[in-house]
Amino acid sequence: QKFAESCAVDVVYEDCYEPQPIVGRSAVLDYLRAKILTRVGGSESSDKDAGFRVDKISDGSKACGFAWTWTSNNLEGLRGTTFVELNDSNQIQYVREIPEPLYKPGDLILDVLKTVTADATPKPPPEYTPRTPTKANEIAKYLFNDVQGSSPDEAMRFFSPDIIYRDFNYEEVLRGKAEVRKFIEDFSFPGITFA
Repeated sequence: QKFAESCAVDVVYEDCYEPQPIVGRSAVLDYLRAKILTRVGGSESSDKDAGFRVDKISDGSKACGFAWTWTSNNLEGLRGTTFVELNDSNQIQYVREIPEPLYKPGDLILDVLKTVTADATPKPPPEYTPRTPTKANEIAKYLFNDVQGSSPDEAMRFFSPDIIYRDFNYEEVLRGKAEVRKFIEDFSFPGITFA
């Protein structure tokens, strides 16, 4: 209820498990109530210990992202990431929720992408002007919009030596620059751009 009250009347809520966005405050409230009831076993009194833990959160003022875990008693369940954006009245205008897949294909996804791109003609790496942004949102834009597909070396200089990188297609997190670099190189396919 409190979440819905913080939303704009015409809020757009994209749950990546759903085929279409949920639009409007009342529709979002109904959707979230149904979703919570499903997770706690079908009735509002089923599991009072079920909850939603925020694991990490960015520090944006008009928009932010956060990583979360669904919990019940001492158990941890589904994880995901959510992006939230406010309008000029500081109401929630847009939400995109990205839950982890229930099945983690791991390296099988590499095999699928290799098959899909087997006949693709590689394009020359995109040209970019090297720069050193200092804010998290600027670094993300630089890496995904400018550098992606060109230079793993340029991307790697922004990662801490003890980076912990989670891709929801894998059970285990990647630890350290060597594992992250290999991941970036493994997922460089002609004709595919990750957004």
